[in-house]
Amino acid sequence: MAVTIADRPLDSVREETVDQLIMNYGHGHLSLEAFQRRLDLAFEAEEPDALVKLVEDLELQVDARYVEQKKGELRRQETAADGDVEYVVDVFGGSNRTGRWRVPAEIRVFTVFGGSDIDFSEAVFTSHTTRIKLLCLFGGVDIYVPVGVNTTVKAFAIFGGTDNRTPSCADSDAPRLIVEGLVMFGGADVKIRRSLKERAQALAERLRSWFDDERR
Repeated sequence: MAVTIADRPLDSVREETVDQLIMNYGHGHLSLEAFQRRLDLAFEAEEPDALVKLVEDLELQVDARYVEQKKGELRRQETAADGDVEYVVDVFGGSNRTGRWRVPAEIRVFTVFGGSDIDFSEAVFTSHTTRIKLLCLFGGVDIYVPVGVNTTVKAFAIFGGTDNRTPSCADSDAPRLIVEGLVMFGGADVKIRRSLKERAQALAERLRSWFDDERR
């Protein structure tokens, strides 16, 4: 017997609702205003029944092609080359790595009396596992990751601290980020920058562009 909608996990129903909204917006069945309004209600909903009502009048259902395209947008898009390494060095200063950028297989961070921000919110992961090797002395490193990335912090802290505030992802195929190294008299924080709603909106716009290209 199928599980009733009221007994299903709220987050699972919410994800399905958002996917159906994106699907219909991407194919032009919803206006931008209606999509944004319903998306707001989807993330505010506290009951599965309320989520179902948001999409009960929509004709298009999520199909296999949508699922594959979504995976392509959220996961790695290239194959990393062996020895692909990027360096971040801040001594008595600071730096930011942000925007849409290609993530190498390994990032080495050296911070002394300085600070580094590394933002993966719009980055393209080029390998399944990315390692951040850091040495942080009297400084700080903030690492921002999107939802859907498995993050592990293995760094040692001496008179300092590390903080991992990212949710775990059950998908074993999702990109994995490993932070390791030494933090002394400083701090290393891993956190989410973009909200689920912001990511859903960005995904919807990319998929709509893809659907438009197919129709041409």
